[in-house]
Amino acid sequence: MSTTLSPVKKWLVFTDFDGTLLDHYTYSFDAAIDCLKQLAEQGVPVIPNSSKTFAEVRYLQEKMLLKTPLIVENGAAVYIPKDFLPQKPKGAVFKHGYWLKSFAQKRQFWQGIVQSMKTDYPRQFETFGEMNIGRICELTGLNEKSARLASQREFGEPVLWLGSGEQRRNFIERIRKLGAFPLLGGRFLHVSGNSNKGKALTWLLKECVRQYPKFTFLSIALGDTNNDIDMLEVADIAVRIASPVHTLPELQRTHEVYTSVATGPQGWREIIDQLIMTTLHEDD
Repeated sequence: MSTTLSPVKKWLVFTDFDGTLLDHYTYSFDAAIDCLKQLAEQGVPVIPNSSKTFAEVRYLQEKMLLKTPLIVENGAAVYIPKDFLPQKPKGAVFKHGYWLKSFAQKRQFWQGIVQSMKTDYPRQFETFGEMNIGRICELTGLNEKSARLASQREFGEPVLWLGSGEQRRNFIERIRKLGAFPLLGGRFLHVSGNSNKGKALTWLLKECVRQYPKFTFLSIALGDTNNDIDMLEVADIAVRIASPVHTLPELQRTHEVYTSVATGPQGWREIIDQLIMTTLHEDD
């Protein structure tokens, strides 16, 4: 990474996947391919910050030709390529060929908590662990290979809510008292620990600043749903990507907030062109 750092300013792009860099319906990122190539050529890391698993994100990174850190399962863990930073990150262990910093307990712990709620909420929800690959494909629109990757969760348990909104609110309140921090995503209620995309982003940004003290880092976060709010609130620049199926996430901040006109990867490209590519071309 050190060979590509600008002596003045270094952009770090943190992005959600589903509905942001990936189309909500087709999971395609074709509209952003040229933009991703240009960012790579300019040495701008595009760092996934997703609810997806490590296996899912790595598969997509390979398709996108990204060799960058990845934040998985709604901020439950950060995986950093060994050559991205000059030193071992604080509190990290080596796993899968990456430095791993985790912020939540293992999946089995959360599965136990969720299962303990079954008797009080009969037939009101279905857990990811209970679903076969066909069911995951049906609910997500993923193909079989992608569904298998999605099933390899490490730090939390997605829940498909089948009951009423009032029942779900009651469930969330009760499971919080058991130590969980549920987060409502585009399709599932994610049950995990006291971690989120914002905390993981902040930790990685601080680690970059610590290990590269001569550089000024500027973070931009792009997302489309409520589970992106935490990272949108803490990044230097927040970008809300318009969705074809739900309203924009509501933020408390009002400064440096941008909203795309187009949806999904088209909106992603629109804002990146506006905020980053223009600046990089001016610097040239």
